[in-house]
Amino acid sequence: MSSTSFASGKDIKEGRHILIDGEPCKVVSIDISKTGKHGSAKMRIVAIGLFDGSKRNFLTPASGDVEVPIIEKKAMQVLNVENNIAHLMDSTTYEDIELSIPPDVQGVVSGVEVEVMEAMGKRMITKIKL
Repeated sequence: MSSTSFASGKDIKEGRHILIDGEPCKVVSIDISKTGKHGSAKMRIVAIGLFDGSKRNFLTPASGDVEVPIIEKKAMQVLNVENNIAHLMDSTTYEDIELSIPPDVQGVVSGVEVEVMEAMGKRMITKIKL
C-alpha cells in the first residue's frame, strides 16, 4: 500500500495535508497568481510540517497535481510512561510501540487512551482521547 496519493492543485485548501520535500505538512495559506501572458496560474503554498513543526513554502502550477500523504489516526492505550516516553498498545492489533510525548500533549499517564497519527512511516501522539 502506498503512503501517498495525488490531488489536483485546485482541490488543495487551507487545513488540508500535502507532501513538501518528502515531509507531510498542513497547509496554512494559499496564494494564487492570475494567469499571465506567458504561462498558467501559480499557487504559492505555505505549510507547517506535522512532525517537525517547520515552515515550508511550495510553488506549483494551479492546474498541476500535488502529492498528498495518507494519514492514519489510531486510538492506542498507554501502558507505561517513563522519562517522557510512552509505551503504547494498539487495541486492535495488540502491537506495542514506544513514542516520545510531545510538549503540547499534557496528562499522559498509564491507562489513558491517546490518539496516534501515522504518516510516511512516522508516528506521533496528537491528543488524549476522552
